[in-house]
Amino acid sequence: MAIAYQVTFDCADPAKLSEFWAATLGFQLDSPPPGFASWPDFLKSMNVPEENWNDASAIVDPDGVGSRIYFQKVPEGKVVKNRLHLDLRVSGPRGTSGEKNREKIYQEVARLQGLGATKFHEHNEMGEFWIIMQDPEGNEFCLT
Repeated sequence: MAIAYQVTFDCADPAKLSEFWAATLGFQLDSPPPGFASWPDFLKSMNVPEENWNDASAIVDPDGVGSRIYFQKVPEGKVVKNRLHLDLRVSGPRGTSGEKNREKIYQEVARLQGLGATKFHEHNEMGEFWIIMQDPEGNEFCLT
């Protein structure tokens, strides 16, 4: 039996980064617990000081298929390359025309730059093309 998992990002601004990744992946912000109309209502009920309301955030696949992604505030900034990163296949299935794939990848680069991402580096190796991107906090991910 497969083990369920969630991916966790350490970050400086969980609200901002979760909004970026929700828009990137087509996810939505996680709903507050049952019985609460909003996260602020829930956090108030738990006596969480308002200055700590942006200590965490999470996004979920609206179809319930993908894993939950959690964002937690940490005091230190990112200083080295990620040891783990996401590859986002936006070009379609393998075997699709190479030029069509590039076009789809470049379209996604433009969309994500509009959301705050940065294009970092292009790769074309052994017949595969991908672009390394960085999210608004500098975390690397690839568009394939």
